[in-house]
Amino acid sequence: MSAITFDHIRKSYGATQVLRDVSLSIESGEFLTLLGPSGCGKSTLLRILAGLERQDGGSVRIGDRQVDDLRPKRRDVAMVFQSYALYPHMTVAGNMAVPLRMRRLNSWQRLPLIGKLLPGTRPTLAEIDSEVSRTAAALGIDHLLARKPGQLSGGQRQRVAVGRAMVREPAVFLMDEPLSNLDAKLRVQMRAEIKELHKRLGVTFIYVTHDQAEAMTLSDRVAVMLDGELLQVAPPRDIYADPHDRRVAEFIGSPKINTLDGAVIERGLMATSGAKLSVPESIAPGTKLTVGIRPEAFSLITQPDAPNVIEGLVHLIEHMGSDLFVHLLVEGMNEPLIVRLHAERAPHIGSGHRLVVGVKPTQMMLFDEAGHRLQKTAISESRVTPIRETA
Repeated sequence: MSAITFDHIRKSYGATQVLRDVSLSIESGEFLTLLGPSGCGKSTLLRILAGLERQDGGSVRIGDRQVDDLRPKRRDVAMVFQSYALYPHMTVAGNMAVPLRMRRLNSWQRLPLIGKLLPGTRPTLAEIDSEVSRTAAALGIDHLLARKPGQLSGGQRQRVAVGRAMVREPAVFLMDEPLSNLDAKLRVQMRAEIKELHKRLGVTFIYVTHDQAEAMTLSDRVAVMLDGELLQVAPPRDIYADPHDRRVAEFIGSPKINTLDGAVIERGLMATSGAKLSVPESIAPGTKLTVGIRPEAFSLITQPDAPNVIEGLVHLIEHMGSDLFVHLLVEGMNEPLIVRLHAERAPHIGSGHRLVVGVKPTQMMLFDEAGHRLQKTAISESRVTPIRETA
């Protein structure tokens, strides 16, 4: 197992700056996911670690070695690509054996005909076949060893690509959006298999994805990236419940977090979208704020004139089985306010109805004009009216 350290990594392509002074430490045996939209620099950072790209500045360490000048094959990492990168003319066994053959056989021993006649070749090939068979059995693809990639399903090809990485027994596994080519059902299945694989192997995994469901279910920690910057690194629960930046709050969560812009009108109270919300009394009047509220933080209430209450017109209802996603048109908001409610508690709601919802101050996230999260500060009890929910 090996720890990974990125120290002030910078990378540009021409005038386009892809990575902006990225520093990150990954513990030995950790499963860390680089999460962000396309073009944020996460795959470039992974390729720099693998040695497939050269950074413009900064350094990379794997364990106690600085690897900036090491060739990819000397870094002891294995990479699973989005396209799987399997050789179409080789069988599954042949594809999985490639890294072992390249490492253990010299150029003469790898020759198609004469190579097998050279001293030491046959015992080495037997060892390689044994290791390939053992890895294939662990992944449940031992019955596919004689097939070629064109005869496999997407999920089977993904297992072969993982198996090819596993046989090397690397210090670090790198995965670049390995599930993006699979259908929804198979992605769920493969997430569980990758999680189990990490648990069984105990080595360091670095996983790149734009899919927050993959990041939240697989990772020990998530590193959120945007526009070449590392915005926050934390366990999945903290990334969702305690984002440090408005961009992180808006990127994580489905449906996305509701954001309401406003200003403090007096100590302990801000005005936004026709509503008044409680804020810490330490924030000076006139301060402009953005409040973020997750859809599940709302509840139906019976006090339309109380603080921390928002009223709107039902525009759209999404039925999600046990839950409803209710889209409210609220005065002063450019986008609908999305409220998540339990279906059995809101059977009467229909399009065109007026709805009153409340939120507890402790469930509101406050951001300043630059998008930075304000420190949690106690809210004066005198400003908080208990909310009476509907039955």
